[in-house]
Amino acid sequence: MASVNALVNPRQNRQPISHDIEHVQVDDDPREWTKMRKTCILLTIFSASMIAGLNSNLYNPAISQIKLQLQASSAEISLSLSLYILISGCFGVAWSAVSEVYGRKIVYICSFGLSVAGNVAAATAQSIAVLIGMRCLQAVGSSAVISIGAATLADMYDPHERGTFMGLYLCAPLLGPAIGPMIGGLLTQAFDWRATFWFLSAFTGICLLSFVFFKDTFRQERSSAYQAALQLTQERKARRASHFSTFSQATVVEPEVVLDISREKADFYAAEGVGTPEPKSYSLEIHRTVQDDVEAEQTPATAMDTDPRPEIKGTTCKKVKHTLHNMNPVRPIIAVLRRFNNLATSLASGLCFAFGYSLTYTSTRTLSMRYGYDPLHVGLILLAYGAGSATGSVLGGRWSDRVMAKLKATGQRPVPEMRLDSIKYIVCLLPGIVSAYGWLSEKHVHVAALCVTLSFAGFLSMWLYSITLTYIVDANVGRSSTAVATNSCFRGVLAFVAAEVAVPLQDSIGDGGLYSLWAGLLLMATFLTLLVRCKGSRWRATAEQKESSK
Repeated sequence: MASVNALVNPRQNRQPISHDIEHVQVDDDPREWTKMRKTCILLTIFSASMIAGLNSNLYNPAISQIKLQLQASSAEISLSLSLYILISGCFGVAWSAVSEVYGRKIVYICSFGLSVAGNVAAATAQSIAVLIGMRCLQAVGSSAVISIGAATLADMYDPHERGTFMGLYLCAPLLGPAIGPMIGGLLTQAFDWRATFWFLSAFTGICLLSFVFFKDTFRQERSSAYQAALQLTQERKARRASHFSTFSQATVVEPEVVLDISREKADFYAAEGVGTPEPKSYSLEIHRTVQDDVEAEQTPATAMDTDPRPEIKGTTCKKVKHTLHNMNPVRPIIAVLRRFNNLATSLASGLCFAFGYSLTYTSTRTLSMRYGYDPLHVGLILLAYGAGSATGSVLGGRWSDRVMAKLKATGQRPVPEMRLDSIKYIVCLLPGIVSAYGWLSEKHVHVAALCVTLSFAGFLSMWLYSITLTYIVDANVGRSSTAVATNSCFRGVLAFVAAEVAVPLQDSIGDGGLYSLWAGLLLMATFLTLLVRCKGSRWRATAEQKESSK
């Protein structure tokens, strides 16, 4: 009789079991891999992420040759620069949506294949229109590693160590702006502008081969996108079963696994004064007959039956049928941006990135036009900015981990917003340094002063950028790839605008006025981050409550 009741109402008298989606048991857990394996994957992602920076900056020293040989206008050259950064920032959301369903490895291989094709075609282009089109294809290919590289690290590392490795990972894209102009200048002077694209073709091809042997870190059980697909699949099967159910074969749904809320989150909601939301349940389906249920009732309970935290095997992933609806990138982006802490942090992070892009672009013009340096010397001077950026990224990540550890040691309940305490030291320093660089350039002082201010500007801006990006990963458990891709959209759009208005502003108000404007924008970015530190936990709690009530 109990079996018949279970068939009629399978959820009756069943108690949900709490789980944290980020730590659901999986087969071959990437967080339990050896340090050597994790380091190899980190180096692979590190090398691959350099391509995004090289694609945008290796090209700059060859601009004068391209204009001459392809008879391109300044507007067309500017378009080839700004379209690259716009597409590379925005297309990452599509790669992210695919990676949250099919895994990281297939995305890396497909995207780098496109990037190799774009580089080869650009190297043989005979018109500026073809070159612009291939630059767009380059951007599509290189956008994947930026959007899912951070998510790959989140797959392997827990939050308490994530800041350090995120800082190391972010060094690679920063090396592009640092060494790109120097390598591009050498290749252009030794050969011609096409050599820069052949170099990129070879480098991207090597990265593509490395991903053939890449060990995928993605586990679908820890993905919100997978859980949504699982729930939709079960609902469809339940509707079909309601029409064709019989007592000889039926669908039994057990056990009920709650992945959205854990005991720690319940305590958090209580501490914040927000009502605990109704948890969402994701059930694992098995098919069996009534006779099986009768036999199960007559069998004594085992340790597995009474285990309060049952293991969720990776084999359940194969039962989910993925559709284009599951890979729709718009719905996950909307879900991320509904949380005001994500919106504010992405805006702050995007302003930091756009500043760096504007700085390298306008500094190249200043050093070549006002100081008379050739492409090679311009690249050597910009190494100061690159070195400062890389140092700020590494030290900022390590410092944020240290701050989180100190706060936890005082007995405070750990929340992602603790990491943002690390940026309070640069609230006034960063705008001041940026403004100083602008006016030193305006007054045409000795280049040594520019190198010093460039180094500090890179250090402080990347300190802020690395910490905000790590926070975005920590604050979006189960959807870190989508959150990073959304952040990349902000970066791409803001950098596109910065590239389009940089030269007109530089010509009209000079370097002093331009970088005073940037100082104000970066001051706003730091205050937005501090606002998230103060109110972000309550914003997240309110958003999670609304999501769970739907």
